[in-house]
Amino acid sequence: MTQLQRFTFDPGTGAPPPVGPFSHATRWGDQLFVTGQMPTDPATGALISGGVVEQTRQVMRNLQAVLQPFGASLDDALMVRVYLTDFGDFAAMNEEYERWFSAPRPSRTCVGVTGLAVDALVEIDLIVGLPDDAAHRTEGR
Repeated sequence: MTQLQRFTFDPGTGAPPPVGPFSHATRWGDQLFVTGQMPTDPATGALISGGVVEQTRQVMRNLQAVLQPFGASLDDALMVRVYLTDFGDFAAMNEEYERWFSAPRPSRTCVGVTGLAVDALVEIDLIVGLPDDAAHRTEGR
């Protein structure tokens, strides 16, 4: 029987504090659903300075921090969803995004939105297939 597990991580793990009432990740069997990460500093929870490239870089770091306790990496992503407040930032975001994944890259959707929490320019969430050796890692928190 597959069991639902939800995980919230302490900022000491490198994951930023949630900006709302939700878990960093939810696991169902060998799939991990990672909450959209914001470009916030894990130590302070504050939005980092800079444009979409710097914010995309921080979002990717925050995603890595959530995946690390599961023994997973960005290359284990099955589906990526990117949200941009200005679709004019697509090319710059995309150039930075490409640096974080090995080819072939996961499936992806990118949508323009009218606003994001903490006035971020970009937010990214993931659906991840957990590696076989990660099946029993990470206790519920």
